[in-house]
Amino acid sequence: MFEKALYAIAIAALLVSYKKDRVKTKKALKKAWKSFVNIFPAFAGVLSLIGLTLTILSPDIISRFIGNNTGFIGMFITSVIGAITLIPGFIAFPLASSLLEKGAGIVQIAVFISTLMMVGIVTAPLEIQYFGRKETLLRNSLSYIFSFVVAAVIGVILS
Repeated sequence: MFEKALYAIAIAALLVSYKKDRVKTKKALKKAWKSFVNIFPAFAGVLSLIGLTLTILSPDIISRFIGNNTGFIGMFITSVIGAITLIPGFIAFPLASSLLEKGAGIVQIAVFISTLMMVGIVTAPLEIQYFGRKETLLRNSLSYIFSFVVAAVIGVILS
C-alpha cells in the first residue's frame, strides 16, 4: 500500500512538472533513463550475486562460519572478505541483509560492512600513488581495527 502511495505521488509530481515546463521534464526523464541504463548492469549484478550466494551457501554453512556463535573467528573471516572485496554499498547492504536472514551474526556482518566500506586492499596501489605508502598503510590499518570497534558497539547496542 505504501509503495502505491509513493508511485501516485511520483506520477502526480511528474504531471505537475510536465505541465509547468515540458522541455525540462523531458530532459530530466532522458537523464533519468540514461542513469537507469548505466546502473542496471550493477543492479542486475546485485540480484545475481545475492541469488548465487544464497544458492551456494546454505543457512547451516553460513551459521557455521559467520553465525552468532562463531565469535572472533567469524568476525575475522568476514573482516578479511570485506577488506579484500570491492563491492559498492548498494550491493553490499542487500547481500548483508540476506546473509542475516540465513543465519549470519549481526556482529560478523557489521565488521564485514565496516571493512568493506573503510578498508581498501584492492584500491591500495592507487591510494599509494596519491597519498604515499605510509599514509595508505596507516589509514587501512586504523580502519581495519576501527571496524572491530564499530562491530562491537553495534553488537552491544543490538543485543
